Amino acid sequence: MNTMLRKSVLGIAGLAFTGGVFAGPIAAHAAEPVQSSKPVAVSVQGAQSKIDLNDEQLANAKAIIAATKKAGLPERAAVISIATSLQESKLENLGHLGDANDHDSLGLFQQRPSSGWGTPEQITDPEYSTLAFLKGLKQVDGWQDMPLTEAAQTVQVSAYPDAYAQWEQQAADIVAHNWNS
Repeated sequence: MNTMLRKSVLGIAGLAFTGGVFAGPIAAHAAEPVQSSKPVAVSVQGAQSKIDLNDEQLANAKAIIAATKKAGLPERAAVISIATSLQESKLENLGHLGDANDHDSLGLFQQRPSSGWGTPEQITDPEYSTLAFLKGLKQVDGWQDMPLTEAAQTVQVSAYPDAYAQWEQQAADIVAHNWNS
């Protein structure tokens, strides 16, 4: 009995050692902090567009990122928000454009006071407009895993539902570069 117990203990110790030899490097690697330098795009669809950003546009992108963090949402929400704003306003906080205006659409997301997004003053505040957009996004079941253009369209209800997809890569790059700054 003593010999049998000893062999069992030694066998288990041997398995533990072998497991440690093989799994040790994996476990050690897994323990390293993961530095995500780029939020993963769920599925970049179609040809991608890109524009050079001026200081105002970059500041608006950073305001969207800050509001996303304030809302406690992940990088993916910021990517969707920035891509939406790139499509709607090229990240410019647009006021009333007269005859060139799309109805009463204003701000970074071209939200409409007449559709209940807020007052013109609220909609042209980058933090307010982003938080309003994110509130709508959070109401979309499964937004985290759906194509960007579908998530954005569900919130925005645009006449051009597929247009958001073209900005996903630039939005992901902007978020990757500015999320931790």
